[in-house]
Amino acid sequence: MIERLAISDLVLADVSIPNGNVYYEVGIRHAAQKQGCIMTAATWSKALFDIDQMRQIRYPLPLESISDETAAEIIKIVQTAIPVMAAGDSPFYQVFPKFPEFDPLRATSLKKSLEELSNFQAEIIAARSATGDQRRTRALQLRDRYYTRGPIQKAVAIELLYTLRDCTDWKTTLEFLDELPADLKNSPLVKEQRALVLSKSGNHDDAIGALKELIGTSGDTSERRGLLGGRYKQKWKNITKDPADLSRAITEYENGMRLDLNDYYPSSNLARLYRTRGRKGDEDRARISASITLVASERARARNSNDEWLNPTYLGAAFDAGDVEKAHELADQVREDGPAVWKLDTTLDDCRTAAQLWEEPRRTELLDIVAQLEKVSVAEPKS
Repeated sequence: MIERLAISDLVLADVSIPNGNVYYEVGIRHAAQKQGCIMTAATWSKALFDIDQMRQIRYPLPLESISDETAAEIIKIVQTAIPVMAAGDSPFYQVFPKFPEFDPLRATSLKKSLEELSNFQAEIIAARSATGDQRRTRALQLRDRYYTRGPIQKAVAIELLYTLRDCTDWKTTLEFLDELPADLKNSPLVKEQRALVLSKSGNHDDAIGALKELIGTSGDTSERRGLLGGRYKQKWKNITKDPADLSRAITEYENGMRLDLNDYYPSSNLARLYRTRGRKGDEDRARISASITLVASERARARNSNDEWLNPTYLGAAFDAGDVEKAHELADQVREDGPAVWKLDTTLDDCRTAAQLWEEPRRTELLDIVAQLEKVSVAEPKS
């Protein structure tokens, strides 16, 4: 396979399905030959990671049967694009046109850039670890130092975005998003986050429209379906009280859960929504979704995920699953780690709500654990 990839005149790589082997093989070809590698994908495909900056041939591919007319159209699209795209340099040779020769100054520049990114990352961690008003102050200082309303490294922009989102307010975050350069502003990740910020600012309908458009143009992911479910959930909870919006939220969270059972975000929202809706079979669905969240959270913890929302999601899932033993175990961990690590100030209400949805005696057992956690929260020294 490596020999074919390295010496063939032309390589067609279809990335419609997120298969890691194909990405690895494309990387081999990009480094082995300057030209002659073409990526193709169905218009609905979801990339395994961000390859939007790489040229691809997109073709329409129905999810059901493929007619002779559709097949002929796909063939025509690919055949027409081959002569043009095959002559283009691979991303590797665009960076190193004379590889294996390269300018030694590039290595020096790279080392300096990595040192600067490392220092920036340390400052980000310090800002996010701060408490009280210091979190906001440090986040704004980082924004003012590292973003001058001009070109900015994508990694820096994304870290600033997440830090502003979590440490300041929605208006500040939205202003930052809208000032980003066009290429960053139009990237799928930034569009996702902008939709979230719009919704948190109260503009649920625009956020729903933006997420649906993003799914239609850039593909489906568990994160996008989860975000869409969250917008319907907030609309139902805070504005309409319409059971139809509650069911829409459930449907989107379900879609996200099915796309990736290892992503605990969509499933973590389902148990309480099922029990609130109360349709026939919803109690069974609630238990299943809570169990999926527990397993996905445990897997992420075993892999040392750095998601700051993993711990609170894990704790909430124990209450959603009605797992008294697990809730006791995690309450002990909260006491050891401190409530800040478990975001107890934002998680306790969810745990209490989940506990109240159970029948006796489980309800009382879980509420007793909530009371214990409240004491831990109160005992935390305030800055």
